[in-house]
Amino acid sequence: MSNRTESYLVGLVGDGVMPSLTPHMHEREGDVQGLRYLYRPIDLLELGLPGSTIGDLLQSACRMGFNGLNVTHPCKQLVLDHLDEIAPDAAKLGAVNTVVIQDGRFIGHNTDFSGFAAALASGLPDAKLDRVVQLGAGGAGSAVAYALLTAGVRVLDLVDMDPQRGAERAAELAGFFPDRTVTARTTAELPQLMPLADGLVHCTPVGMAAHPGVPLDMALVEPRHWVADIVYRPIETELVREARAKGCDVLDGGRMAVGQAADAFRIFTGLEADAERMRAHFLELIAAEEVSV
Repeated sequence: MSNRTESYLVGLVGDGVMPSLTPHMHEREGDVQGLRYLYRPIDLLELGLPGSTIGDLLQSACRMGFNGLNVTHPCKQLVLDHLDEIAPDAAKLGAVNTVVIQDGRFIGHNTDFSGFAAALASGLPDAKLDRVVQLGAGGAGSAVAYALLTAGVRVLDLVDMDPQRGAERAAELAGFFPDRTVTARTTAELPQLMPLADGLVHCTPVGMAAHPGVPLDMALVEPRHWVADIVYRPIETELVREARAKGCDVLDGGRMAVGQAADAFRIFTGLEADAERMRAHFLELIAAEEVSV
């Protein structure tokens, strides 16, 4: 039977997921491809459930005929104990955000890293990757750092507010990529690091609507730098806007959001999503949000 004659039921599990744009992106792409595709948010906060119930939720989803679930905070690590199989990259990252349900088995993937890799390739295809500074080494930051090294970055300087977390992440990544250099740095070192860097990647909450501002002294950013942000609400963060005004090539956070959604769509259906079409829809959704505020 062709995939195109099947129906798909998928969901997103996590805290505060009701405003997520991911369901809209998946359902629109399904509509365009002629699929019966239903994507439902499962908000743990609204249900009054802790992240530790993710195993029970997976079993319930299996019984109810779901094809898979995306999982987000606080379940990306908690879900690992309930999977039958984990894709190699997701296993290295120690985090899963996409679970396929096949014949009663749960198979975990990580499309945060692959989504950023796709975003970088499509949005900044000519980016020089000899040396990159990354701000933030948390959950999303780990996936982005892995993607950067996979893409060919030779030297990656991780700058995190938590020195221990930064050092642990750097050591872990250096183990996965023994032919690269991964260093743990502090914000105080940015004046020395930025002149050496080809690009800057931002993976902290700074720039979100609730955390306005820029994550570093913009005097350190030169027109020759490329700048990537993973914050997408707003799509035009202060970092993206100011970097573009300086003449930098920029990558907005929406590209990673679309990249991970397109990868998840392919994993769930076996069909390739049109990432540029999904991005156009994503930008429509963001624009509608900004008008309604």
